[in-house]
Amino acid sequence: MGFYLRKSVRVGAFRFNLSKGGVGVSVGIKGLRVGTGPRGNYVHMGAGGVYYRATIPARQAPPAAKSPGPGQPQPSNLPKAWQVQSATVGPMVDIDSAQATKIVDSSSQSLLEELNTKRRRWLLWPWALGAAGLALLLLAGNDSPRWLLLSSAVVCAIGVALVAAKDQLRKSAVVLYDLDSSMEEALNRLYEGANHLASASAAWHVSSSARVHDSKYHAGAGHVIARATTRFTYSPPPFVRTNVRTVSVNVGAQTLYFFPDRVLIYDKDGVGAVSYPELRVDVSATNFVEDGGVPRDATVIGHTWRYVNKKGGPDRRFKDNRQIPVCRYEEVTLWSQTGLNELIQVSRLGSASAFALAISQMRKMT
Repeated sequence: MGFYLRKSVRVGAFRFNLSKGGVGVSVGIKGLRVGTGPRGNYVHMGAGGVYYRATIPARQAPPAAKSPGPGQPQPSNLPKAWQVQSATVGPMVDIDSAQATKIVDSSSQSLLEELNTKRRRWLLWPWALGAAGLALLLLAGNDSPRWLLLSSAVVCAIGVALVAAKDQLRKSAVVLYDLDSSMEEALNRLYEGANHLASASAAWHVSSSARVHDSKYHAGAGHVIARATTRFTYSPPPFVRTNVRTVSVNVGAQTLYFFPDRVLIYDKDGVGAVSYPELRVDVSATNFVEDGGVPRDATVIGHTWRYVNKKGGPDRRFKDNRQIPVCRYEEVTLWSQTGLNELIQVSRLGSASAFALAISQMRKMT
């Protein structure tokens, strides 16, 4: 799919229009400017750098969190260990990021404040729906005339719809991008890299690992890991309206969203961000004893046994001993000094190189 940059996005009755001068807001009549509705964020990106503007001035942001320098304590994303009840495996060590709200760079502070504020707002329409339903039940229980019930139902439906539209305005953030040709080309490469990853038969987020003390009980492996399936896809964050496609990937308790100027990190506690100059992507290969189904595009480099003896052969003491394939997988590590630390395993070798190269190019552009 070729690159396409929309010039406007709609949030309820409001339309945010992108022009050379920034963001305009219209409602109802074309060209009518208003001073209400959700705030719109305008981001111009090109060879001259990155320029931010908002339709409504933001409240003064608190001082930005500084990234730790060499020798300084890192954020609270240090691996924590939890014991596994096994004499053959060491403690599992989490491979995860800091709390999303702790992962902040200075250029993202104002937008993150807005996103986190709106994320904390309660949805009002469920309460309106409950109140409307209760009112209709009371009317029905009092043997009200049919015309009164019907007219009340119409009024309640309109009221709930208006409250839902108000919720959309209260919780939505708008981010519009104006990109020059070089930035569009860099973003296209990011999409192509994500497509390569998405086309792999399988991908997993690795949440923790442990050193094996007695490898003969673990098919000769030196480490065991905990992992869950994941997938690179295109989806915007909840209640964010933007004019570009957004690459996303779930990494356990968090979800990463790749925007043109930064990566937004969502978890249950809030929203964080990593700018591309802070983001690092390391790609490597690993041998993995696959005791599940082997993906169709995986490279099988050999076989081992479920239980091995000292020489690497089958341990004859176990009747249910079976051969297990050893696959060569690709690993993608996403990390930053501000607290991001995620590991993704991909079934097909060579899937991640284009993505890593695209991130490197985005780092130069921003």
